[in-house]
Amino acid sequence: MPTVLDLSGRWTARRADQTETLAATVPGCIHHDLLRARKIPDPFYRDHEEHLGWIGEQGWVYRRTFRATAALLAHARVDLVAHGLDTFATVRVNGEELGHTDNMFRTWTWDLRSVLKPGDNEIEVEFDSVLPYIRAKAAKRPMPSWGGPREVRHRAYVRKEPCNFGWDWGPTLVTCGIWRPLEIVAWSGARLAEVHPRQKVTARRAVQSLDVSVQSLDGEPRTVRARLRRQGKVAAEREVAVGDGGKASLKLALANPDLWWPNGMGKQPLYDLEVELRGPDGAVEDAWTRRVGFRTVRLVQKRDGKGRTFHFEVNGQAFFTKGANWIPADAILSRMTPARTRDLLQSAADANMNLVRVWGGGLYPEDGFFDLCDELGLLVWQDFMFACSGYPAFDPEFLASVRHEAEDNVRRIRHHACLALWCGNNELEQGLVGPEWTGRQMAWSDYEKLFDDLLPSVVAAHAPDTDYIPSSAHTPGENRRKDAQDPESGDAHLWSVWHGRQPFEWYRTTRHRFVSEFGFQSFPEPKTTHGYTTPADRNITSYVMELHQRSGIGNDAIMTTMLQWFRMPRDFDQLLWMSQVLQSLGIKVAVEHWRRNQPRTMGSIYWQLNDCWPVASWSSIDFHGRWKALHYEARRFYAPLLVSGVEREADGVVEVHATNDTAAPVKAEVVWTLTRANGAPVAKGRKRLDLAPGNTRVADVDCADALARHGPRDLLVWLELRKGRTAVSRNLVHFRKPKHLELDAPELTWTAAPTGDHAYTVAVTARRPALWVRLGLASADARWSDNFFHLQAGETREILCHPDRKLTAAAFKKQVEVWSLTDSY
Repeated sequence: MPTVLDLSGRWTARRADQTETLAATVPGCIHHDLLRARKIPDPFYRDHEEHLGWIGEQGWVYRRTFRATAALLAHARVDLVAHGLDTFATVRVNGEELGHTDNMFRTWTWDLRSVLKPGDNEIEVEFDSVLPYIRAKAAKRPMPSWGGPREVRHRAYVRKEPCNFGWDWGPTLVTCGIWRPLEIVAWSGARLAEVHPRQKVTARRAVQSLDVSVQSLDGEPRTVRARLRRQGKVAAEREVAVGDGGKASLKLALANPDLWWPNGMGKQPLYDLEVELRGPDGAVEDAWTRRVGFRTVRLVQKRDGKGRTFHFEVNGQAFFTKGANWIPADAILSRMTPARTRDLLQSAADANMNLVRVWGGGLYPEDGFFDLCDELGLLVWQDFMFACSGYPAFDPEFLASVRHEAEDNVRRIRHHACLALWCGNNELEQGLVGPEWTGRQMAWSDYEKLFDDLLPSVVAAHAPDTDYIPSSAHTPGENRRKDAQDPESGDAHLWSVWHGRQPFEWYRTTRHRFVSEFGFQSFPEPKTTHGYTTPADRNITSYVMELHQRSGIGNDAIMTTMLQWFRMPRDFDQLLWMSQVLQSLGIKVAVEHWRRNQPRTMGSIYWQLNDCWPVASWSSIDFHGRWKALHYEARRFYAPLLVSGVEREADGVVEVHATNDTAAPVKAEVVWTLTRANGAPVAKGRKRLDLAPGNTRVADVDCADALARHGPRDLLVWLELRKGRTAVSRNLVHFRKPKHLELDAPELTWTAAPTGDHAYTVAVTARRPALWVRLGLASADARWSDNFFHLQAGETREILCHPDRKLTAAAFKKQVEVWSLTDSY
């Protein structure tokens, strides 16, 4: 077996123009090392980011020693393998230069055999700043792009995480470092150079095929043995001889395989796929192990009456995609932990999502990210790392670097059950490409080299069972290149509400096939905001609050829209909370409309799931993992069974719809209750039905008489979808915006009781209607089974709370806070 020496751990780092060193850690980055050494303040606090730009202007040198043992040196081949160097690096061992790097996303390998010596050896990785290179390139040929005043422009010349140069939700902290593992791999005889897994799957049979490439130094005969295990038991096994050219192919067949399904559609059974290279004596010389799930995933774009469909099918079953966009979860990458990644992805699954889109302005995630998505049933739409800019596809060296990058990452990710789609870029076709190069656009001829030729050829060669589209948003077919937002075909990014300042109701006019970006901003909650501000900063027009708002129209758009819907909040903290209520309302209007519009519209991926620092943004989970109102609302509007309503005041009715995203009819009952704003009953009705998959228009509830008698400001329509005796979905419809509803204080009361495992059940009762009831703890963080919900007069709702720390019953009750809409003004 190969001998692997992991070079992770303790290193030293220094500025290239200085001799003083500091303790460093690999994998990592210079910002994290400087923070741990207390050489810089927290860049996320107040305006500290503005004073740390010098870090990205410097060169930095990392160094450590390692010991080369006799066992290591006894191997015929000894390679240094760098899984991620950010970005311009020169690598030296014992003073001998091995090579230079210029792509953060590539794996680099160098032969070490000739430079190693027995005993102690020294490795040095010197990073040059990418900024002078970018400026020099831009001076000769500016690169068209979108970006704000705090962002580094022309960044597309460098294959480095785009949002590290700043974005409209992220800081500008241009960094460097050994950001993924660095190791020495020594081997003799032969090794597994590549294992290419493919599948053919039906309900009754699965065939796992493997194309294996072996690199041999001695030409001896060898065999490849492969097996599948399920829960430790061998399900299939086969061994074949390695043939000419070091190639071996074999197939493992399973009868009646356990199929993998997305979240909400079934289970996620995973098999261990093991491949061993065996030498002439039968000993294992190398091994490769991955987890796989048996399924088929297809993006279906077929002609229909007016255009083309756009939906995913898993195991032949079409479904409505429910998801959010993923960005890098910390601007200082090495601070991310498996636990934080798991919490974010588990939160997505808990909100009934079945897909996350890895957006093209960040990173190709680590292996653990995809492992978690496999486990949780979260499909992954994976962008290549190109976003919101032209790219120098006229440069053959740039294209060659991208090809290596694409091959490395496609090979690494391709075996995962969760992988649903490769996408060439984010938003280039929305205005960044034209007939020829200009200051605002790249030429289609160069665009095609990269996104129509190079990237799809890599996918076709190395992951031919996974679909590819060149861009998001993208329109295929006859209207290709003309309208990236064509409602009849392709996917769309609908930003008319945020950037175009259209009202939330605009969403109800859209009929696009699949919406892969849309969103509205909110502020993080007071605990988060207080963490990066002083009391003097706590006004949304303060310098610090505006610094932590990177969208040019951000705070103005939030406040303008808030005053359209809600009364002016009474203080800073209430303003933060109400921004979250506003955000959740806008995204709810959109998603419920698109779910009602299926099967024409078959997907909703809102922008965005998470944050990379504490900031006002479009996220539903803030930087510290705190669920915003939107995430609780997403759990409701992405629920498998949904009841929703559309007010039509001119006709005096509420359209009531029920949506069933399961694969089978459901026996259900829809109940509607009309009350006055003070809770006094007005009317009630119900309808039992076998709810078919898809959307059903259940009834048009007659509200004309109630509107005439009480007026639109004094009428609430409560909806409930019941399965048996259980309410599986609730909703509320009103004919006037909440700021004009004639609400009285609801007089909320509550009780709390421990339920085991350090959790508590909080029972909340409203004497009068309570809108957007919020539960919280004064100092501890907590996850709630529901939050920001509505209560009818006299209703009691039991909510399960999981605090982030162990609290006695007395301490828990002391911390509980209960709030509703009327408390905001």
